[in-house]
Amino acid sequence: MKNYEKMLSEAMKKISKNISKDTRLEIPKPQIIVQGNQTIITNFIEIANIIRRDPKHFAKFLFRELATPGNINDTRLILQGRVYRNLIEKKINDYIKEFVECKECKKLDTVLIKEKRITFLKCEACGAKEAVRKI
Repeated sequence: MKNYEKMLSEAMKKISKNISKDTRLEIPKPQIIVQGNQTIITNFIEIANIIRRDPKHFAKFLFRELATPGNINDTRLILQGRVYRNLIEKKINDYIKEFVECKECKKLDTVLIKEKRITFLKCEACGAKEAVRKI
């Protein structure tokens, strides 16, 4: 029978070296321009691609949370009305906490999957799966 230390060292050799590295996603700050009565997030698609979410889902969340209509135009999100930068940043962080970050391991390696009528947040790092609210 093997002793504990020998089994532990064998297990550590089999573990991938990449797992021990804790790399966090760098989410860029939204680049915001106010033109008249419109607020434009110029790097919206870039942010959506980095967090690996559908831009339409992300935009719908922002429209509802900011209580303002808008649309996606190329790589920009155009909001009708003046919206403060700190409020936009807070709502983006709220989206990430609710629809991107794993509730168990706090990593951002997740995907949204839809099963029947329920949308789940599935973590690719730890395997956790949790239902999320409908927007």
